Amino acid sequence: MPASLDVRDLRKQFGTGRPAVDGVSFHVPTGEIVVLLGPSGCGKTTTLRCVAGLEHSTAGRISIGGRLVSSPADGVQVPARLRNIGMVFQSYAVWPHMTVKPERGLSAAPPSRPARRDRAQDRRACWRWSGCRSSPSARWCRSQAGRCSAWRWRAASSMSRSCSCSTSRSAISTRKLRLRLRDDLRRIIKQAGVTAVYVTHDQAEAVVLGDRIGVMRDGKLLQMASPDEIYNRPADLFVANFTGASSLLAGRVLERNGEFGIVEAGGHRLTALMAANVKAGEAVKIAVRPENVRLDGTGRRRSPTIASPRASPASAIKARRPSTSSRCSGGRLEALELGTSMRHAVGSDVEVVLPPTMCWAYPAREDARSE
Repeated sequence: MPASLDVRDLRKQFGTGRPAVDGVSFHVPTGEIVVLLGPSGCGKTTTLRCVAGLEHSTAGRISIGGRLVSSPADGVQVPARLRNIGMVFQSYAVWPHMTVKPERGLSAAPPSRPARRDRAQDRRACWRWSGCRSSPSARWCRSQAGRCSAWRWRAASSMSRSCSCSTSRSAISTRKLRLRLRDDLRRIIKQAGVTAVYVTHDQAEAVVLGDRIGVMRDGKLLQMASPDEIYNRPADLFVANFTGASSLLAGRVLERNGEFGIVEAGGHRLTALMAANVKAGEAVKIAVRPENVRLDGTGRRRSPTIASPRASPASAIKARRPSTSSRCSGGRLEALELGTSMRHAVGSDVEVVLPPTMCWAYPAREDARSE
């Protein structure tokens, strides 16, 4: 039966310096998929390895299904082999001399007839995915190895109460295959009914796979919430920037009224959602996602070096790519235009419309770097 996972005040220190994991706490209910998201070196994989028992935590408590499996303060450190966890590694860890056919290592005891039938169906599905039924894994491409690894995880997880997965599909070259494998992986996890923790630095992957997303940085868990809340109510400037809010406007808070406030940015006033630690009179940075910026304008040509007195905020198109870059008096905005043709020429006047609920103001002292 699947089991819940509880991590409390987890800390992992390698030698001296900053801890790899620093006070991380979260709970994964039975059957839920949690994705740990963050840049390289943020501590997400070390957290996963501590849960699986491949690393011994320095401090904190880890419980699986109510059973304490790690607590250095109490002298508890259950070996990985006794935690009843399945894990898929980033390298896929397939045997180079074997094909998909063998079932060795999946079960210590002979499976029942229904289990054998289900496993045979899973194998046939895997063979259809990869086209590598009879060829040794040394000849497989990375997409075939990833699919077979996902099937093996499905078979192993039927005997596990909790399943930790650490894998990356970034090396799969074909976008269509990456998207298909991503969808297959969530379906496999949900069909198995296991409790899963997945690690990635791909924001799109996290949104599709996760019931909840935890964003990490420098060993700390900054925010754990649903994908909708992560993207529409980021906890701080780093979370907003890492998940795609690429435009930052500098300003100062004139007044605050509950969750919203009036900000002066480059001589213009706009309404934005305020972080809890923002006060009136404070310098702020306003984060905006390109897809939430609306450009309206007559398309009249102008010199790109002359400020536009009519724009609100003042803006002129500076460059056109899949996303349009516009220069405004409060900073630089990236706007995503839908469709196959551009509506605004370079150098034309535009009016920038920023929905208040999609503008987030954070203290200017916060660091937005994502790498």
